Amino acid sequence: MVLHPAAKVREAGQDATLCCKASGIPAPRKYYWYHNGTLLEGPAGRSSGRLALRGLAPEQAGTYHCKASSEAGAIRSAPAQLTVLARGQQSCSAEPEPSLVELPSECPQDASGSRYYNVGRCPSSPCPGGSAEPEGCGEEAGRCCGVRRMELRQVPCAGSVLPVKVVAECGCGPCAQPRVLVQGRVTAADTGEPLRFGHIFLGATKVGFTGYQGSFTIEVPPDTQRLVARFVDGQQRLVDAVRVLPFDRRGGAVYQEVKMLRKKEPVELDGGSSNAIPLGEAGGREPVGELLLPAGAFLRPSGEVFNGTVKASVTFVDPRDMATASAASSDLSFANAEGEIVPLRTYGMFAVDFREGDSGAALQARPVQVRMDAGQVWMAEHLQKMKLWSLNPESGLWEEEGVLRPLGGDRRKREERTFLVGNLEIRERRLFNLDVPEERRCFVKVRAYSNEKFNPYEQLEGVVISLINLEPRPGFPSNPRAWGRFDSVVTGANGACLPAFCDPRSPGAYTALLTATLGGEELEAVASSPKLNPNAVGVAQPYLGKLGYRRSDHDDAALKKTAFQINVAKPDPNNVDENNGPVYSYRSLRECEEAPVSANHLRFYRVEVDKYEYNVVPFKESDVTSWTGDYLAWWPNPQEFRACFIKVQLEGPQEYMVRSRNAGGSHPRTRGQLYGLRDSRSVRDPLLGDTSAACVEFKCGGMLFDQSLPDRTLVSIVPQGSCRRTATNGLLRDYLSRHPPLADNNHTGAFSMLAPLDPLGHNYGIYTVTDQSPRLAKEIAIGRCFAGTSDGFSREMRAGEGTAVTFSCQERPPGRESFFQRLLSAPAEA
Repeated sequence: MVLHPAAKVREAGQDATLCCKASGIPAPRKYYWYHNGTLLEGPAGRSSGRLALRGLAPEQAGTYHCKASSEAGAIRSAPAQLTVLARGQQSCSAEPEPSLVELPSECPQDASGSRYYNVGRCPSSPCPGGSAEPEGCGEEAGRCCGVRRMELRQVPCAGSVLPVKVVAECGCGPCAQPRVLVQGRVTAADTGEPLRFGHIFLGATKVGFTGYQGSFTIEVPPDTQRLVARFVDGQQRLVDAVRVLPFDRRGGAVYQEVKMLRKKEPVELDGGSSNAIPLGEAGGREPVGELLLPAGAFLRPSGEVFNGTVKASVTFVDPRDMATASAASSDLSFANAEGEIVPLRTYGMFAVDFREGDSGAALQARPVQVRMDAGQVWMAEHLQKMKLWSLNPESGLWEEEGVLRPLGGDRRKREERTFLVGNLEIRERRLFNLDVPEERRCFVKVRAYSNEKFNPYEQLEGVVISLINLEPRPGFPSNPRAWGRFDSVVTGANGACLPAFCDPRSPGAYTALLTATLGGEELEAVASSPKLNPNAVGVAQPYLGKLGYRRSDHDDAALKKTAFQINVAKPDPNNVDENNGPVYSYRSLRECEEAPVSANHLRFYRVEVDKYEYNVVPFKESDVTSWTGDYLAWWPNPQEFRACFIKVQLEGPQEYMVRSRNAGGSHPRTRGQLYGLRDSRSVRDPLLGDTSAACVEFKCGGMLFDQSLPDRTLVSIVPQGSCRRTATNGLLRDYLSRHPPLADNNHTGAFSMLAPLDPLGHNYGIYTVTDQSPRLAKEIAIGRCFAGTSDGFSREMRAGEGTAVTFSCQERPPGRESFFQRLLSAPAEA
């Protein structure tokens, strides 16, 4: 499906046109339209990729999808929601929804003991389109609910006032059109070696190359529902990787690590003789099966039989090995007879590469035979369902090549099937799969939070949640596999729902391993030992006990805390304790997606080590659409985010909190006005005694949102405690002196500067990274700051390298207040 119907909002009496388009060989000729799952008959549902609805009535609201078909099969579009409002009904309320931000610690708490302030937000819901519907099927520009007016308020804090901008009124306006990106890194699964200058394809179109370190950026085309990318090693050392990459439709970048399997060393075969190649014999295991090639099976592209020496490489992805899950291709899905994309459960994949021994030219093959050991299948029903599939590298879907049937006589424990040579030659496919369709399916609800408080208004969006379906435990009719399927989903404003295998009869029949990453950073799961806390996990008893929740360090405290495992226990519809999540039946996806935050769900959280951020103009970094154009906005450009950090060395016996205060410095509209605050605790250097360093974010200098004049932010760096500035980076000092005006640096307990407009590097102690994702830009900059280099990355602080300013701190005499404390208690006087 290359064009999916788009969601629309209309008033009663208006018209709407929904469009879809599918591609395939042969080309689809029949289209069927469905409203709320019911096939539309008559003129409204004629066999066309276009559905015109005239004079809309309220009962025509709901979900619409289309199905395209040909003799080759069928495919369904994603559903689109059509909202029909009564005439004059407002879809965007002028009254903002509540949205809370945390005020600095020096601000007083309210009557309820909270330090959170309601700044309001406007939901990014669509507004009604115009009465004139365009005749074509291109994308509508659209109108969306957004901020119409903001107000500046003053919050009393420690003898001074803190400015904060709040949403005063919402209204309809043009929809934001943020760029949607997927970024990441491609490496070899065995050595971690980067794929340097590898080819990147979307469908049949080459869209770019990987960088020297294996990095890549893909801009997601509009209307994409399923992003399928293929990574190709130009040196042919690694097997092509086909990935279905999750992305955030609201904009910004999602980070993905892509692993590529190394091709198995080729063996030399005599093309004029029969040959057998085992599948899955590595690591001393019993082979899953074998590939049988009769004499004369190899062909040149011209069709000429090749009987010379053949170099044959067959690389097997063995699901008995847990390490192979991250390198497996695609997402193990196929389109069934109704066109619905449904999951497969793998018994192994193999990639084939046949080449002439002398010239290295690629070879094809006549019909070959695949034999699979029936002893590897312990679930009897799977023996009747086993099929051979090939991967369509453009759609990322597996397509059936044939059925594996048991052999009679003495070979009843083996199965066979024959490749369809025409298909292999025409499609040039080289990746195959031994799979069974799996109908026992559920969804698992997961949310990610910015910290361990698990406040509903501090959820993280844009987090990649990954779920690996593990095989059943011993004692249940199972297969000797480590994993059977994997999926990844990006969290939205209401979390994420991940598909998983489940069983209604036995809670432990299927288990799942879940992980979460944000911009390459692993999030932490809730602890399961020494005592399981249902309130922290997010699931009430007794259902939690049935799920058997266990964090990865449950039995070994030395292991990482970034994953958890559960039994995917299908909820009993007759048990009220199991009808509130976190596991939902496969037909209850909508209930899962719309579940309130009070419903049972599983959790990840970001470990924030004494870190605080405050923006005068509120902005949710995980939701690019929450950006508001304002002179005091921390990020002036929603299409490109520039993160700046300064490295501060602190000599003293403790770790110290360091604050950056950021105000307008040179721009006439913002001079002296606060942009925001950042607090960060220093981290000890394990190699330097009594020395730590802090990587503190500051607002970069540069153009403000109107792009007319740059502002050099006035940045003040103030450590807590009795600290005295003892050194300033010589290159930074010289740069600032050559680019006046100079900031006042009379107080030795602080360091001030007008932020440089140039992207200085580690030699200056300044770290600058530009990216389409604010979180990713910050993560990369922090990694470089920790390492003290302009191109490295570290999570271990190297306090003596790449610093901008040094403070010497000592224990404060009793009763004496530090400059940092004076700044908190009486900022005007300080």
